[in-house]
Amino acid sequence: MVTISLCMIVKNEENVLKRVLGQMKGIVDEIIVVDTGSTDRTKAVAAEYADQVYDFIWRDDFAAARNFACGKATMDYWMWLDADDVITDAEREKLFRLKQELDTSADVVMMRYQTGFDETGRVTFSYWRERLLKNHAGFRWEGRVHEAVTPKGNIVYSNISVEHRKVGAGDPDRNLRIYETMIREGEPLDPRAQYYYGRELFYHERNGDAECVFRNFLREPRGWSENKIEACILLARCLERMGRNEEREKAIFASFSYDVPRAEACCEIGRCRMEQERYPEAAWWYQRALESERGGEGGGFSAEGFYGFIPAIQLCVCYDRMGDREQALHYHRLSAKYRPDSPTVTQNERYFLMTGLEGDV
Repeated sequence: MVTISLCMIVKNEENVLKRVLGQMKGIVDEIIVVDTGSTDRTKAVAAEYADQVYDFIWRDDFAAARNFACGKATMDYWMWLDADDVITDAEREKLFRLKQELDTSADVVMMRYQTGFDETGRVTFSYWRERLLKNHAGFRWEGRVHEAVTPKGNIVYSNISVEHRKVGAGDPDRNLRIYETMIREGEPLDPRAQYYYGRELFYHERNGDAECVFRNFLREPRGWSENKIEACILLARCLERMGRNEEREKAIFASFSYDVPRAEACCEIGRCRMEQERYPEAAWWYQRALESERGGEGGGFSAEGFYGFIPAIQLCVCYDRMGDREQALHYHRLSAKYRPDSPTVTQNERYFLMTGLEGDV
């Protein structure tokens, strides 16, 4: 059985830290908590569970803090979690089995990171993350913000998922502030940082600035294709906000040059066609989205709704607008299979009942 060091960096997490440490106690063989400047009882809570608790002077560099924490690990592998992550009982059992069965030739174990949830708790957004890494194998965190470790060697994709259940808003300006400090101080942004800087600008609705950063990133010969696909879609949304709809569609189509068309991009084109009341074309694109498969191992971000629910419910609308009520009802029923408790599904069910078509949801 392999041994695992859990390595965490924390700050002012007294409200959630006990939850994750309690879930991991008895599964991992060592818990290392590095505090980056808490002013609450975070360190006291950590001391109840952790084998080692350290202080680290915060300097706006997540990678530096994580490297400090992971450098203290003494077991075969080290694992990272955030304080507001959750390991359910089912995933905890899977992790315990992984410890028993993992071939020591594995260098990295990838796990699904579930970071978005709807009102019923259903996962809406997830992606793969390097979660368990062989100790003393040269793995290092990189990136002052959105830090990551580049997987290499024998990479294993597990069926284990970690939930990110954030409590509170945090500091919404922190990441953007760090990136702009880096720029002001003359520190170059690598392609990955350019992509994430563009995302932060987009979230802050600085659309012109985001457009510039995304276009520069897309001209960059380096950079992960998954980030470039997402950058095309976010660029399109910036252009939409600025009323530049013709350029918006070109940006979406540009994403096809990096891989097979993704459901997210097909839905964006479908939405453009719906806004233009070109419903047959919109339906064609939503059908392509419905037929799309999520990226497998090594894939990027996955917004679950685009792979089923969203294209189904939009196809319902398209066919209703085209006067094909039977097809509209067919896609309504399909959308209900994906999310039977969706308020939109309930509203559509009432609509079909009122117009004399039985939904049978």
